[in-house]
Amino acid sequence: PGEVPPHRPRLVKMSSAEPGRFFCTAGRGLEPFLAREVRARLGATEVDCVSGKVFFRAAAGPGELRKLRSGERLFLLLKKHKALPVSGNRGKMLHEIKSLVIEEPKYWLDIISVWRKLHGHQGETDDVSQENALALKRKSEEEANTASKRQKTEQVRATASEECQVEAGETCVVPERMSSQECKTSSEVPSKGSGENPTVNEKLSFSFRVSCRCSGAIAKILTSQEIGRAIGVTLVKQCGWRADLRDPDLEIFVHLNDIQSVVGIPLFRLPLANREYIKTAGLRSTVAWAMASLAEISAGALVLDPMCGLGTILLEAAKEWPEACYWGADISDSQLEGADGNIRTAGLMDKIELLKASVKALPLPSESFDSVISDIPFGKKFKTTNDAQLLPDILQEMERVLRVGGTLVLLLSQELRRRVDGLTECAGGDSAAASAGSDSGAAPAQALSVDGNSSSLAQGGEESLLSRHFGSLVPEGVYAVSLGKTDAFIRKYRKVSAPGLK
Repeated sequence: PGEVPPHRPRLVKMSSAEPGRFFCTAGRGLEPFLAREVRARLGATEVDCVSGKVFFRAAAGPGELRKLRSGERLFLLLKKHKALPVSGNRGKMLHEIKSLVIEEPKYWLDIISVWRKLHGHQGETDDVSQENALALKRKSEEEANTASKRQKTEQVRATASEECQVEAGETCVVPERMSSQECKTSSEVPSKGSGENPTVNEKLSFSFRVSCRCSGAIAKILTSQEIGRAIGVTLVKQCGWRADLRDPDLEIFVHLNDIQSVVGIPLFRLPLANREYIKTAGLRSTVAWAMASLAEISAGALVLDPMCGLGTILLEAAKEWPEACYWGADISDSQLEGADGNIRTAGLMDKIELLKASVKALPLPSESFDSVISDIPFGKKFKTTNDAQLLPDILQEMERVLRVGGTLVLLLSQELRRRVDGLTECAGGDSAAASAGSDSGAAPAQALSVDGNSSSLAQGGEESLLSRHFGSLVPEGVYAVSLGKTDAFIRKYRKVSAPGLK
């Protein structure tokens, strides 16, 4: 009740591309933000959220897809199946894995055609699927180049064995923190004695590698090396692709766990989360964007980050909602210097103003900002947990500069969240008990549902209790997110009245 949906990104003009099936990885807790974004930005349909991934269908080109801000890596979806059956028969399980490639070979070729079109090879690929299907049929009818194929298979096995590393665990983390686990396979397209048109061979001369992630029950039976090898060998036999281990044309991403089996092709070499306009990285850009999306920024709005650090939140907000004006404050000279460098790199000098000031005494008029967004420091270098009075002082000053009806969005650690919750304990122990038992973020934190809306507050009394302490701030949502090795909570408030008037 009373929940205001987070502000939607601007809907871009759709391309004339045919609808494709995609999936995008996301940091834990950001999946609903991403689901809402693909609907709003791309007009996506068939949106489905699972832990660490969002699947969707959209008629969008690379330029539109690259604008996604809450996702990590974007893939063209090849296969999405329920989890493979796990048994003690390794041979049977490997056969099931190979079937991911063997089944519907023309479908694979159709997807490759879509992939090439997305990469601007329309002139070369209009008839790729049809020509490949005929080539595959001929290859199945005549056992040509048997010795050559055997040699290629041995090359695949050797390469996969040398290159693979097993990754344990399933948690979706930011890509640069994930351990490497690439099973790289190679082959060459048969061009002699196969009866195929050389022009067709030139078109279909793909290099590839298999990147395999395996977790859950299947990881106890088969290693990622074995799975990558099985798929690589099958692709060599089925499609005759060649390889460049260092710079392949195609990367086949395979993720098998207890929930589902997913196969896809990365659309871009770099993760979406790698922002070219950020010179010095601070807060994860996807989390910063998610925070800004909750702030309901509109044209002409004044937005403040009173503890801006390197300015990541301001950068993400200004890039997405350039019609607003942004202010950042920080007490640290080094942080302000870094923020200034980022703002200049992003070309946003006319959108973002910086000032040196303490968050406890901002030299700004009362009720002058429409939104206040801030990552309250809780890392090893910058902390706000040592001074018990510091957090109430910070909240009171943020409340002071926020206009009535404005939004306050904060990123809090587990400890800081407990302290904020503790400010509501004056009316009894119910709030404290609920907070103490909510390490998982289930209560009283709000979790975004699949459609992107948040559930109702778990504590009915939290609103009035918090308002007694801060006069006007009403909580509207709590969102548990992952920062890699640590968990955090995005908290949203709305100022409903001026202090002393409620």
